[in-house]
Amino acid sequence: MKIEKTLNVPSPVFFDKIIDSVIFDIRKATGKTVSRKQLAGYEYVKEFSASSRAKIKIEEVIENQVYQFRTETTKNEFVVRYELETINEKQTKVIYMETMKSFGILQQMNDMLLGTILGYFKRKQFKKMLVMMEESY
Repeated sequence: MKIEKTLNVPSPVFFDKIIDSVIFDIRKATGKTVSRKQLAGYEYVKEFSASSRAKIKIEEVIENQVYQFRTETTKNEFVVRYELETINEKQTKVIYMETMKSFGILQQMNDMLLGTILGYFKRKQFKKMLVMMEESY
């Protein structure tokens, strides 16, 4: 999935919102507070329920430009990448990319079917989130 949207938010402000959210998520999942400089390469495990957890690895952090992480479960691997392009001091083009790899034939078939159905709603929800971030600025 790839979504591109121009927002009326400066790149540093949008990037800060992403990174603040990541640092909060790490603190909530691990109890540890990490700095921005510690993020690239940082790995942690996040529990969603008693039987569901994922390993998250932050793969790339380039200030005000790129944020990428990988999430691995027993069934799937997701890679999410944000690329920010500064248009001017008040606008940013956000490029969001998400890829998923499923493990096992049955999981692949299930994800392909659900992905087709849920993809539309996921895109719509993500665009709504971007607009909310813009409005909060």
